[in-house]
Amino acid sequence: MEKNSSKCSSSGSSPTKGGGGEREMFHVIHKVPSGDGPYVRAKHAQLVQKDPEAAIVWFWKAINAGDRVDSALKDMAVVMKQLDRTEEAIEAIKSFRGRCSKHAQESLDNVLIDLYKCGRVDEQILVLRQKLRMIYQGEAFNGKPTKTARSHGKKFQVSIKQETSRILGNLGWAYMLKTNYMAAEVVYRKAQMIDPDANKACNLGLCLIKQARYEEARSVLEDVLQSRLPGCEDIKSRNRADELLLDLESRQPPHVISNLMGLNLDDELLDGLDQIERKWAPLRPRRLPIFEEISNYKDQLAC
Repeated sequence: MEKNSSKCSSSGSSPTKGGGGEREMFHVIHKVPSGDGPYVRAKHAQLVQKDPEAAIVWFWKAINAGDRVDSALKDMAVVMKQLDRTEEAIEAIKSFRGRCSKHAQESLDNVLIDLYKCGRVDEQILVLRQKLRMIYQGEAFNGKPTKTARSHGKKFQVSIKQETSRILGNLGWAYMLKTNYMAAEVVYRKAQMIDPDANKACNLGLCLIKQARYEEARSVLEDVLQSRLPGCEDIKSRNRADELLLDLESRQPPHVISNLMGLNLDDELLDGLDQIERKWAPLRPRRLPIFEEISNYKDQLAC
């Protein structure tokens, strides 16, 4: 892997000059951490000089020097992805995450999930299922009910309930990419029980359309258009629901029944999802009809 380059810096001087107040204002404006180590120089190259290649070199130096390794590895992977060096970013995280703290592992998993969207769907599914396992075993968020997340420079609190629904939504889409529509339906319905929103409803509607279950799909999409779910005010979700309904209208009634053979969800994951559902959706039936259908099918196979 690339670890050295002549583009390390335009000079050997500190990223910032001037008096203490001036330097402090510089850090606030550019969101660059204070200091003079390799990690600070990496962030300066990334955010101020807008030189991602130089930033990667300095991130490597920070990792090798043990300077803010948690942040350096994560930030370097993000910059690599921006440069279409996704495979290199994946290998970097796999090779060097052992140098990171325990608290950084969940964040690194989130970066990996995003990187795996390049086409490595099977690996994405494995990481998502592992994150769900951590949730229903009480290990996510380092055992805390919420965590602080950051988006576009702003911090906000995320509950374990919201995180679970987000992970289920990502897992559902991964199963959609594998054309495993029944597995996708199971996790989308669980996600909607825990923390419903319009975007996942549209994905569930598409999943049902793919299974030729048009009336069920229509009902789900109508919930979006009738503003019965959080996020229905988002114009993108409403437009997507409209487009899916138009697509639905052009289709013919189904000629075949969905095949359960492609489900490919093991008992451990189903039991884990049941635990999550019982915790956050206590007023719902223990299992959706589709879960009973799955159980009956497995019983038939066992006979």
